[in-house]
Amino acid sequence: MKPEATRPHFLPMKTLKLLLAGAVLCGLMTATLRSQPPAVIRIDLERRISKIDPNIYGAFVEPIRTVVYGSIYDPKSPLADENGFRKDFVQLVKELKIPVVRWPGGNFVSGYNWEDGIGPKDQRPARLDLAWHQVESNQMGTDEYVKLCRLIGAENFICINAGLGTLDQARHWVEYCNYPGGTYYSDLRRKYGNAKPFKVKYWALGNEIDGPWQMGQKSAEDYCKFALEAAKLIQWVDKDTTLIACGASNYGRGTNNAWIDWNDYVLEHMIGKIDYLSVHRYVREVLGGETSFPAVMSRALDIDEKIEIVKALIKKATAKSASTRPVYISFDEWSAGGPGGGNTLTGALMVAQHLNSFIRHADIVKMANITMLSSLVGNSPAGDFKNALYQAFYLYSNNSRGTALDVYADCERYSNAAFKAIPYLDVTAVLSDSAKTVVLNVVNRHETNAFTTDVFLQNGACVGSATVKEINAEAINSSNTRTRQAIGVIAKEIQFQGDTIHYSFPAHSFTQMLIPIQ
Repeated sequence: MKPEATRPHFLPMKTLKLLLAGAVLCGLMTATLRSQPPAVIRIDLERRISKIDPNIYGAFVEPIRTVVYGSIYDPKSPLADENGFRKDFVQLVKELKIPVVRWPGGNFVSGYNWEDGIGPKDQRPARLDLAWHQVESNQMGTDEYVKLCRLIGAENFICINAGLGTLDQARHWVEYCNYPGGTYYSDLRRKYGNAKPFKVKYWALGNEIDGPWQMGQKSAEDYCKFALEAAKLIQWVDKDTTLIACGASNYGRGTNNAWIDWNDYVLEHMIGKIDYLSVHRYVREVLGGETSFPAVMSRALDIDEKIEIVKALIKKATAKSASTRPVYISFDEWSAGGPGGGNTLTGALMVAQHLNSFIRHADIVKMANITMLSSLVGNSPAGDFKNALYQAFYLYSNNSRGTALDVYADCERYSNAAFKAIPYLDVTAVLSDSAKTVVLNVVNRHETNAFTTDVFLQNGACVGSATVKEINAEAINSSNTRTRQAIGVIAKEIQFQGDTIHYSFPAHSFTQMLIPIQ
């Protein structure tokens, strides 16, 4: 008898069939991966959505804890100017070319008396702010806010108190800001050192008044009664003002999408009297507490959904009323914060996706304001710095100005509990004001995979080089500090010829491509 070690082993027939099937399947999968077609982006210069309003690159300021005091306004800092504003902060923000700043709220404004924030600073009262359970010193009031906007080159956008405030407070505030002189409040402004009116253009008729978290919460009916009167009085004081009505913000569970009913009612009753409907949305509320990278990357699709629903409601109200006064969306609170966001690579990609959504809807979104202005800058007593959000915002606010194009993109997709068929590549394209450059913005939502892509220029061949600016980092939670810039902008030139650019968009990245056209 042969030793056991030398005896041949025969596998059962069932096992052989399984191994053979596995080998065939593996081969098919390998072949599929090897033959996976590239993603496709098609850019047609004739497919134009609308002119992009630069106001989509606006910001929002509310005196919550250190948002203002210690970050923007800090008279005790050696880096402060004669007005108390941090010079390093102002310089960095000026580079972002922010066109408009919304102030002072936010929930704060629903308990705010603007007269507490004017006059000699040592005589201004400290007030208990019930919105954020803090003491408000009122050291940065209306005059200081206007100075800040002038320093950074931004338009003023004031939100009135439609919660606990009165109609008299609203009209007097406009008189203080915009009336030339010869009246009590305009002369008070002159007494405090501002002979010329501020000419505040944008006035919001309250903040999130549908929300139970708001001081002076109102029903849609009660809100419209107040807002219609406020709108009338504001424009009687200054007919050149632009008005923003308060859209719904209460998207919470158990509300049965009542936010749609609120917006529908407000639009039906106020169309013809307003210029914008405010939309607020913090996408961290989507998918509960899930913080995986694919989940966080999918949340920006909720912005598209909210915009499209409100756009339809505006169209409906306009048709019913036959009003000739157009109404647009002012998306005046949004954020890249929350779980997985903030000063990280993920946060920068969320900024890019929000701005992509506003560009895609350039025909209806004519203003947007990131929460908060100070979130765009890293704060340090030794000197402010460019954080992760700054890097993405800068590329958009400086380069993505012009006309939004209806770009076609086809790529791999994924799904989750909230959204189906989520494209891994989030794409927008902008025809520059000079009409000599196409700006292509691409976010790769995939955590590990790059996507080889064919970018087709539908309107003819070009020869030359394109400038590529990429934001990426070693890890999705990488962040910037004053001494270490883990997330920056890497620029390079790529050569191309003809009507096609072949490019691979790296995993977890934002890429902006500036393509010269004939």
